[in-house]
Amino acid sequence: MSTSAYAVDNMSSTDAPDLTSVRAKIKAKDYNAALTELRDLAEDVQQADVYNLLGFTLRKTGDYKTSLTYYTKALELQPDHKAAREYLGELYVETGNMDKAKEQLAILVKLCPGGCEEREDLQKAIGAKAASN
Repeated sequence: MSTSAYAVDNMSSTDAPDLTSVRAKIKAKDYNAALTELRDLAEDVQQADVYNLLGFTLRKTGDYKTSLTYYTKALELQPDHKAAREYLGELYVETGNMDKAKEQLAILVKLCPGGCEEREDLQKAIGAKAASN
């Protein structure tokens, strides 16, 4: 994955916060600790990855409304942020807004026509929801 290439394109490398500990907390499903750290980071930097992870963590705690706000902020800063597109689509799947989820999938199809993990994951989430209805 070439996620680091995007970070360099959009800001100087000194602006990139180290998200290693946040990602570890999210992986361990310690969402409250991750939220605390992310909120501190968000006060200091306006950065798509920070907003995207805030959206993800809030979605996992069930705060869909605030989650949506942060995904939107991430995409305002970086419209081609594939993870934010995937997670926003998954938020729409979880809240039953399948048309909006499919819009995010269509954007991911354009962003990675040869396929990518984000596109495949969102496609699976949409498929699973459709199968469960």
